[in-house]
Amino acid sequence: MRNLTIMLLILCLGAAVGPGWADERPTVRIGVIAPRDIDGAEYSWGATLHQLSISLPDYRFEMRVLDQGAYRRILADGGVDFIIGNPAQYIELEAEFGVSRIATVEFAGGPAPSSAIGSLVFTRAGRADIPSFANLRGKRLVAIAPDLFGGFRVAWKEFAEQGFDPFTDAGSMEFVGEPVEKVFAAVRDGRADVGIARGCYLERLVAAGRLRGDDFVAIEGRTPERLRCQVSTPLYPDWPFAKLASTPDSLAKRVAQALLAMPAGENGLSWTVPVDYQPVHAVFRALKIGPYEYLRQRSIYQLARENWHWVAVVVLCLAWTLISLARVQYLVRLRTQQLNAAHLQTRREREKMEHAARLSLMGEMASSIAHEISQPLAAIVNYARGCQRRLADGHKLAEIEGGMTQIVAQAERAAIIVRRMRDFVRKRPPSPSLVNIGEILEETLDFFLPLAERQGVTLDYACEMPLPRVNADRIQIEEVLLNLLQNAVDAVKDTDERQVRLSATVVDGVLMVSVRDTGPGMSQETCERLFEAFYTTKPEGLGLGLSLCRSIVEAHGGRLTGENLPEGGTMLSFSLPIAQE
Repeated sequence: MRNLTIMLLILCLGAAVGPGWADERPTVRIGVIAPRDIDGAEYSWGATLHQLSISLPDYRFEMRVLDQGAYRRILADGGVDFIIGNPAQYIELEAEFGVSRIATVEFAGGPAPSSAIGSLVFTRAGRADIPSFANLRGKRLVAIAPDLFGGFRVAWKEFAEQGFDPFTDAGSMEFVGEPVEKVFAAVRDGRADVGIARGCYLERLVAAGRLRGDDFVAIEGRTPERLRCQVSTPLYPDWPFAKLASTPDSLAKRVAQALLAMPAGENGLSWTVPVDYQPVHAVFRALKIGPYEYLRQRSIYQLARENWHWVAVVVLCLAWTLISLARVQYLVRLRTQQLNAAHLQTRREREKMEHAARLSLMGEMASSIAHEISQPLAAIVNYARGCQRRLADGHKLAEIEGGMTQIVAQAERAAIIVRRMRDFVRKRPPSPSLVNIGEILEETLDFFLPLAERQGVTLDYACEMPLPRVNADRIQIEEVLLNLLQNAVDAVKDTDERQVRLSATVVDGVLMVSVRDTGPGMSQETCERLFEAFYTTKPEGLGLGLSLCRSIVEAHGGRLTGENLPEGGTMLSFSLPIAQE
């Protein structure tokens, strides 16, 4: 009261001097965040304002009481130089506006400034079903407001540490606003099961005769040393006095010195050096609010830590999958190499079998080939002897020129027969090229005709002229034709009607080559196993001819088939794709 009287006297003196006198001292504005009790704010902090006015007479100090909805805007506009607020407000303003504390409030005979604020969690007296925070699930909770530090957030932090969220796990969470008697009334009248208020409020209201203390019981209550009232939570630092980032450091230093020199007022309030507010940071960090709200957006690392067992399972599954994929790739490469090697070996074996089949076929044709070669050789001998006799009789060289020409022609004929035989039986890799199929058919017939004649077989040839060109290996196509012709001759050589017919035509854009015979036809078993390797009906056969023929034709993109004809005999046909020129 003495301080307020002095302030009133100062104001009256200023009024008495009159409007002719103007105070030109710079104004220092001190904001007090007290949105719900302006009169109480002036009573609590008026002595502080008086102390500063006396200690710094060259400044005029002005207190501005700020409500909850306006103080951030006023700070942003530079409307105050210093701010007094509760610990939670200070932490938020420190992060948002860069304020820094220069002193902490202290009460004579009260708790230490670092351990002054706690929450009281209480229920109606006589209820034995809520002995601890573990029994809050499903209960109806009530508090003044969600932004109060001692009135809600300190208790909320304790709830969170025990895995209880008042917003999701409670039966209801209601905020009734000022005054605090509303919270106590809701619990007393049964509208709520549990109330939350700042510690010591119950004792103050009981001392003022506004509540009965035996109507309520604290949940997990305790009375810390020097506090002289019950709380349910740990204690946190008291209110700080902070300067704005824009406030000059020199002024802040003088203000801090004045505050630290201030004696305790009528309400016991004074100031001490600023205490550590890290415990308040810990509350915000645990609740993920204010400057730590970003923690609600959990990082991948945090999610991994929280769900490490599932992460371990996923990692093991991924590792197993990668190992399995690596093993599968290794096995695929290994199997591919083995398959390529097998294909190469198969191709080499097939080439050997083709060579063996050609040698076998050539062996069967050997006598005919020998007869074919013997004819030009005999003609050469006859023409040579005739030339000798003419020379012996004294004929001129010009008279024997015709004989010499015949000798050359017959020698070339023999050379062609030998060259064809050598090309046919020699081993070499396939060499496809664009060939005239008509020429291949005619050359093959010329090559095979002596064998057919020795067996007494009539060999007919019919084709649509001109035949289109195909992309094929000449020797392999000749091998197919010779095998088919040889089989046809073998089929009719013991019959009365010995005829074999070779034909070629174009059907639906595909070249078709057929060999027909007038033999007895094939048995059912032979039809089923016609192209099976090592299956043969010949006593001295290898059983490789038709199997190799089929492989050759399919390698050329065609198809080899065999069937019995309705009129008797057998027909084997193969197709070849026409070359796109």
